Amino acid sequence: MKKHLLPEKGNFYKANLHCHSTISDGKWTVEEIKKNYMAEGYSIIAYTDHHVFVTHNDLTDDKFLALNGYEINFDQKLDTDMDKKVAGRLKKTCHLCLIATDKNRKVQKIVYKTRYLEDKADLFCLEEGYEIRQLEYNPEVINKTMKEAKDDGFYITYNHPVWSLESKDEYCSYHGMNAMEMVNYGSLCVGLDEHNSIVYDDMLRGGERIFCVATDDNHDSHPIGTPKNDSFGGFTVIKADALEYEKIMSALEKGDFYASEAPEIHELWYEDGRVGITTSEAVQISFTTGTRRSRVEFAEKGEIITEASFELQPSDVYFRITVRDCNGKEAYTNAYFLDKLPIEQ
Repeated sequence: MKKHLLPEKGNFYKANLHCHSTISDGKWTVEEIKKNYMAEGYSIIAYTDHHVFVTHNDLTDDKFLALNGYEINFDQKLDTDMDKKVAGRLKKTCHLCLIATDKNRKVQKIVYKTRYLEDKADLFCLEEGYEIRQLEYNPEVINKTMKEAKDDGFYITYNHPVWSLESKDEYCSYHGMNAMEMVNYGSLCVGLDEHNSIVYDDMLRGGERIFCVATDDNHDSHPIGTPKNDSFGGFTVIKADALEYEKIMSALEKGDFYASEAPEIHELWYEDGRVGITTSEAVQISFTTGTRRSRVEFAEKGEIITEASFELQPSDVYFRITVRDCNGKEAYTNAYFLDKLPIEQ
């Protein structure tokens, strides 16, 4: 029986799930972000300014959905007498985006002690008796924060491990996020290779069952159309019945999406022990598992491919598929674990 891994019915919506406006350190207002992204075919923006949770429901209309969120970071403290700017470039850090699953969520029970708590205090809607926490770079603290955030109704992504200088020892000690950034375009625009398939596999093989997203993490310090502008380069395509907050967040929680730099994934399904995929024009479609076993379909020189099919084996643990176009841009499915599929033993 055919099982659609991306829903058979529904609409595809293009989203940027990590973005910064003038509320924190971005250069565009929230309204400018909406206008500029809609002009590039986006329907969804998660506004994730640093340490400032603000609702933007007033921006939502029948063609655009604003998701409400914020980004928090846990910074390593270096015991050093070196220049503060140099030390800042050496310290490890963990960044998380927290996106509210309910559009009407307005009150924070826990806030984090940063400069934004004072600079943007008028933007916070705080419950009486709220608690101020220090952000300590410690896996126990980070994991506790993720659990509290999930319990409080947030969807959590783990961001840009390359930029953060985190190694396998660090990111494999984190448990509880919904997804990680397979691509962070903002990092790419400053010269870092923020393509994180190895990180994703490390986490999956370490026992995490999480999704992957591609984001911009845009700050827009450079004009649109110039190579260093960090918008419109990494996006997540969500399939849902309608452009409504509840349905989009439900799709994110179920994994009904894929991550991309350009290629499109049209269909993804499982049937009779094989996984099939149809795509936009590609030169390579790669099949990765939880083991060493992998497969790939190549287009002949000067040709393109738009589909592929791969056999599953019970020992694969999980699989994911990567699609590469003629410009080297890639799209990535989420990982699918075989124990959730009716694979014959």
